[in-house]
Amino acid sequence: MKVLVATEKPFAKVAVDGIRQVLEEAGYELALLEKYNSRQLLLEAVADADALIIRSDVVDAEVLDAAKKLKIIVRAGAGYDNIDLAAATSHNVVAMNTPGQNSNAVAELALGLMVFAIRNFYDGTSGTELKGKTLGIHAFGNVGRNVARIAKGFGMNVIAYDAYCSDEVMVAAGVTPVHSAEELYDKAQIVSLHIPATAETKQSINYNLLSRMPNNALLVNTARKEVINEEDLIRLMSERNDFKYVTDIMPASDHKMHELFEERYFSTPKKMGAQTAEANINAGIAAARQIVDFFVNGNTRFQVNK
Repeated sequence: MKVLVATEKPFAKVAVDGIRQVLEEAGYELALLEKYNSRQLLLEAVADADALIIRSDVVDAEVLDAAKKLKIIVRAGAGYDNIDLAAATSHNVVAMNTPGQNSNAVAELALGLMVFAIRNFYDGTSGTELKGKTLGIHAFGNVGRNVARIAKGFGMNVIAYDAYCSDEVMVAAGVTPVHSAEELYDKAQIVSLHIPATAETKQSINYNLLSRMPNNALLVNTARKEVINEEDLIRLMSERNDFKYVTDIMPASDHKMHELFEERYFSTPKKMGAQTAEANINAGIAAARQIVDFFVNGNTRFQVNK
């Protein structure tokens, strides 16, 4: 059994060592394709792979056509919009993610961005504090729950909206549930986004929703850039000098937003949510274990395509 780890942005060495140990203990062969700079290299590498581990690497119909033996892809991380799920299904390939492995790392970054923003990007002027502010968590999955846990330590009032999560789960976490996105944005001075990029959510964070936020609002996006309607965001920030936006996913409009909102906008140069040693290791090793479990026991618990 050959498992290919194809990572344009490689795992840390300690993560690769952990992946290797899991696979070799199962009697599988590990192949590495790291820092590849052409799609052709990926197409050649997947030709004889039975399983594939990726990070943000794109797996589409062309890659699946080239991967004649492939039975499973695991995205080391929670998001999986870089995999063409319909193409995977049509090629009889199981696609999985590794939910929860990066959650604390993303949550800590979200809170760090909040502090950075409300302290005026550390420009030396007087900012405000998180204590006593109302934080709205948009989607209460693994990351959202970690954000709530940390935010409560700051003394924040935490509310959350998630159409697929019960009130009981939120209440058990010490969070007040609300029952629509509109209610969340009405009540929260700070909103932290943790929704996936789906047909339903893309462009859904729009003018009508954002304009509901109270004075001195802050939007934090460590989810996906596709969920933001950038034209609407720019329109709103042009009208409201009290509105700030911080993210670890650089918008397509980054240059324009810097020009217009230099003191109210910040983006990291690349996606940073899962960029910790711990998350890197956890997600990679989890992917390897899921592959072994799939081949040995037929476990498809984390399958994201049907």
